[in-house]
Order: sequence, then C-alpha cells, then structure tokens
Amino acid sequence: MSSALGTQVGHLARRSVVRTFRQPAQVVPALIFPLFLLAVNSSGLSRATKLPGFPTSSYLTFALAVPFMQGALFSVMNAGTDLARDIETGFLNRLALTPLRGGALLAGLLAGTVVVALVQSAVYLLVGLAAGANLASGVGGALAIVALSLLITLGFGAIGLFAALRTGSGEAVQGLFPLFFVTLFLSSGSLPRNLIHTDWFREVATYNPVSYLIEGIRSLLVDGWNAQALELGFGIAAAIAVIAMLAASSALKTRMVRT
Repeated sequence: MSSALGTQVGHLARRSVVRTFRQPAQVVPALIFPLFLLAVNSSGLSRATKLPGFPTSSYLTFALAVPFMQGALFSVMNAGTDLARDIETGFLNRLALTPLRGGALLAGLLAGTVVVALVQSAVYLLVGLAAGANLASGVGGALAIVALSLLITLGFGAIGLFAALRTGSGEAVQGLFPLFFVTLFLSSGSLPRNLIHTDWFREVATYNPVSYLIEGIRSLLVDGWNAQALELGFGIAAAIAVIAMLAASSALKTRMVRT
C-alpha cells in the first residue's frame, strides 16, 4: 500500500512541478515582485532604524523576512488556480475513476508549489545577502529560514487547494490573493510591534498570525537563535498547514465523487 501511495504521489508531483515551470507567469512574479518591494521599502524606510529600540541598524536585514512571506502568499493563488483548472477541464473527474487516494492527490498538487518555494528561498537569501543584509544565525540559520519558508508555503498552498475544491473556480481563488495580501500590511512587516504607536494597528498586528511567521524568519536574520520567536513561527506555520490540509481533505471528499 505504501509503495502504491508513493507511486501516486510521485506521478502527480512530477506533473505538478513540470506544469508549474512551464508557466513562467506563476514563477517569475513570485520571484521578482517581493524583491522589488524589498528594494523600495529598504530605501524608503531606512530612517526607521534611527528609532530608539529598533533591533538592527540595517533596515534591509529587518525587511528581508517579508519576501519569504510574500512568496508564500503567491502559493495560495498558484496552487489553487492549478487545481481549479483541473476541476474546470474535467481532469479531477477522470481521476475520480481511478484508485487514487486523496492524500496522494493533495501532496502531489503541492509539489510544484513547494519546489518554487525552495527556489524562492534561495534567491531571496542570496540577493539579500549580496545586497548587504546580515544573517546573525549563520549557515544553520539559513537552513532554518528555508525550512520555515517551506512550511509556511505548504500551509498557504493548502489553503489555495481548499478554496479551489470548494469553489471550483480559478477566478474565485485569484480573488483571495488581495485579501491575504492585506494581512501582510496589517502585520509587523514594516515595524516591530513594540514601535507601532497607532493602538488599533498594534492590536491587529499582535493578533495577526502573519506577524509571528515574519518574526520567526526575522529572528534568524537579526537576533540569531531566538527560541520564542522560532517556536511561535514554526508552531503557527505547522498549525496553518495541518488545519488547511484537513480542510482541503474534507472538501476533496465532497468534490471527488467516485463513480
């Protein structure tokens, strides 16, 4: 049984990866857009480092965590749109006639998204370090950043799958992207939460789980090994991934009717 499951996941994963890289419109924006915003924000907000209590003298280092989160948000649209296309073309209905297991389908569909996330993480790190950002946690920290980025991407990609299975529409999935992007701006992406003086903004950022995902990555860049920030970052990312995968599995049962 495990061999059959592995074969199913392998075939679907290969299809997902090939299809993803055959669509530059999915890969290129997820690489370029976050780096463009990083350059703009690092230049325009560099004076924020003069604020008392700002954790680093390099705003580039502080802001480098944000592209990883932005890249993960793209996975909502990319993973969900691909699955919605399979639903609209009838491919999912044809799969329903095979002994394919639901878990294999979801894992395979996320493979392309995870591979893109791996490329994104490497590019963001290399570009950021080449531009002068610091990595306080060293090589081990770089690996931890990649691991956390992949986990975050897995969770948000699963949210995209859930949306596609519930709606069956690529347009509906794409409509989620601006809503999720708002959560990025209502987080601690631009300033540490303790330096946000607008009360409602600070409260929203404190209850916004995206803040802790960003801060988990940022701690490895700025602080070194901050156990609390990493526990929160990995814990929340894992919770999102588990909840989203369970929701997607439930939605798949109603969508993938066997005949």
